[in-house]
Amino acid sequence: MTRILLISGSTREDSLQTAALRTAARFAPDDINAGLFEGLRGVPAFVPGETDPHDTVVLLRHQVRIADAVLISTPEYAGTLPGSLKNLLDWLVEDNLLDGKPVAWLSVSGEGEDFGARSALETVFSHTNAKVLRAACIRVPIDPGTIDRSGLITDPLLHQALQDALQALVRVLSMSENKPRPAWQHYSTVLPVIERRDKSALPDWQAG
Repeated sequence: MTRILLISGSTREDSLQTAALRTAARFAPDDINAGLFEGLRGVPAFVPGETDPHDTVVLLRHQVRIADAVLISTPEYAGTLPGSLKNLLDWLVEDNLLDGKPVAWLSVSGEGEDFGARSALETVFSHTNAKVLRAACIRVPIDPGTIDRSGLITDPLLHQALQDALQALVRVLSMSENKPRPAWQHYSTVLPVIERRDKSALPDWQAG
């Protein structure tokens, strides 16, 4: 079974990003253990060299350590990452927990609404030597009206799209372990082909 740690960059319980990841975890395929880290608000300010970190940091580090891959979905604040998410990532940098760790991002925003956040996230990935699975970095736009009171997405088509996103991550993870050059596309049972459209450092992945 593949373990995927889901991290939302939003501190809002009703955010699109958190709802998408929460729904993905709830309806994950049987062969995927997808767990949502829910302690973002409790992560203390990063203190370099801290020898006795807060319990939330200990839990975070443990979950990252045992995960086969990390999937992050984040909003964009002031043209970049939310400070709370950057703070969380700083705690992981000190122990080199992202060094070689397979990572990907899931965007739930419309095209052109998240470039700054994605660019900043990829900068962190680069500095930490994380293994970015670019073919698993995709966009699944979410309508706020599809989120119910429990913080889950109600649209069954979006359920399937999120399941497909997790399966794509597992598939690319497997390909990256066995083949030096995986194909840059995968097929969704709901969405059209999601493929690499250019050769830039930060390709814009989207459905449709």
